[in-house]
Amino acid sequence: MKQVRIEKLTLNIGCGMSTNTEHAKKILEMLSKRKVVITRTRKRTTFNVPKNKPIGCKVTIRNEADKFLKLLLEAKDNRLSQRSFDSTGNFSFGIKEYIDIPGMDYDPKIGILGMDVCVTLERPGFRVKRKRLFGKIGKAHLITKQEAMDYVREKFGVVVE
Repeated sequence: MKQVRIEKLTLNIGCGMSTNTEHAKKILEMLSKRKVVITRTRKRTTFNVPKNKPIGCKVTIRNEADKFLKLLLEAKDNRLSQRSFDSTGNFSFGIKEYIDIPGMDYDPKIGILGMDVCVTLERPGFRVKRKRLFGKIGKAHLITKQEAMDYVREKFGVVVE
């Protein structure tokens, strides 16, 4: 029950107010071969972006996340910073250009876009957290920053600096 595993992998491309959401959607579909969700603004913000305008897109990967994460870590030369890990054991990193990912080719119609990769880790039994009635987990069952760094080092051979 103490074994750490990947719950999900979330890829996000933020486009702002530009019309690049279709380009970003095409990149994520080519990369993940899954349905992509366009993210929209929820309310008028301090940046005066009107409500319900598209500002980016994202995709969540649950099955085969290990293979996919290995591919994305190759784009970062298997190196991560300690600052990439949070106190609850999750980690995230950015990829500056999608053409850094092995197997992705440059498309002049799309241009160059980067993306954020967020990895959520869990242990068996974490589904209790998602239950409405018993939404708490014991402190011994939570994943620490050090355990997450050790997991990434052992499983993927990543150098954590």
